[in-house]
Amino acid sequence: MKPTILLTNDDGVNSAGLWAAYEALAPLADVTVVAPATQQSAVGRSISIFEPIRANEITMHGVKAYAVGGKPTDSVIIGLYALSLDPVLVVSGINIGENLSYESIMTSGTVGAALEAANQGTPAIAFSLQVEDQGDKFDDPRYHCQSFEDAKTVVREVCTTFLSRKLPRGADIINVNIPSCLTGRYEVTRLSHKLFLTGVEKRLDPRGRPYFWINGPLVSDDEEGTDVHAIRKGNVSLTPITLDCTAPVANEELQSLFSLPSREYTRCDNEAP
Repeated sequence: MKPTILLTNDDGVNSAGLWAAYEALAPLADVTVVAPATQQSAVGRSISIFEPIRANEITMHGVKAYAVGGKPTDSVIIGLYALSLDPVLVVSGINIGENLSYESIMTSGTVGAALEAANQGTPAIAFSLQVEDQGDKFDDPRYHCQSFEDAKTVVREVCTTFLSRKLPRGADIINVNIPSCLTGRYEVTRLSHKLFLTGVEKRLDPRGRPYFWINGPLVSDDEEGTDVHAIRKGNVSLTPITLDCTAPVANEELQSLFSLPSREYTRCDNEAP
C-alpha cells in the first residue's frame, strides 16, 4: 500500500501550485487534497473558532478534493478530524511566492498549515516557489504562468526522503523554498530577519479620506547561511522549523529581573486571613 499524504495550501483549492504538487506526489502516495475554498494568503496560523466551517467535496482535474470554507489551519484540522484521514505526512503548497525569513513564516498561511499539522502530531513540509514579479502573488492562482517543473522535482525528492524516515530530531516542520530559476543545489539554512523593507503608502479616496497600503520592496540579499541568500544563489532552501518559540538564552536575565526582594504572595488577595 502507498503511504498517505494530506495536501493543502493557502492559495486556494484551484491553485496551479497545489495541483502541481499533486502531480508530483500522486505516483508516490495516496494523496487527499483538503484546501481552502478561496485565497487565504497571509492568514498565518489563524483558525475559525467563531463561525462554522463547511467542507464541500468537489472534483478538480478528475480528482476528488475537499474545498474548505476557512483557513489553511482549518483545512488541516478538517482533514485530520472530520474526514478521519491518518496521513504519514502533511504537505502544504506549492505556494506561489517565497516564504522566507521570520517575517514571512509568521504570516504565511502555507507555513501556518504545516505548523498546525505538526502541532496535531503529524510531520509536515511547506513548499514555496519564488516569483520574479511580486504582483504574480495577487493574480488568479489558477492561471499562473510560471513553470512548476523544477518545483515538482523538488517536491518529489524531498517528500520521498521523508516518507521513509522521520524529520530530523528537533524539527517540527521543514520549510522549503524553491528559486524561480533553479541553478544550484539543496542548502540547509536559517531564517533571515526580514524579507521586505516595510513601508506604508497613503492615498486618498474619491471623498478625500485617507486609506493606506502596506508595501515595500524585497530585501536584496542577506548573510551566507540564510534562506534569503540561498534563494538569491539559485539554491533550494531547506529550513528546519520548531514549534517551540521559547528563547532560553533570555532565561538567566529574565530570572535576575524577577528575583529581587518583593512582596511574598502567601495567599490570594480575596482569601480570608
